[in-house]
Amino acid sequence: MARVIIAADREGYGIDQVRETMTVGELVALLQDYDEDAPIYLSHDNGFTFGGITERKIEEVFDDE
Repeated sequence: MARVIIAADREGYGIDQVRETMTVGELVALLQDYDEDAPIYLSHDNGFTFGGITERKIEEVFDDE
């Protein structure tokens, strides 16, 4: 089974410094073509370090916070 690796670039110290990012809808559409049991990893530092994604690491933040 294939693994899905998302190369995550560190672009700044605040969200306002991120130049471009996907929407939830775009990410869902992209991932629907992968095996639903394929693990997803984040790749940092050009593949030098890696991280995983779990439910407790996902949070919703509102603009007024």
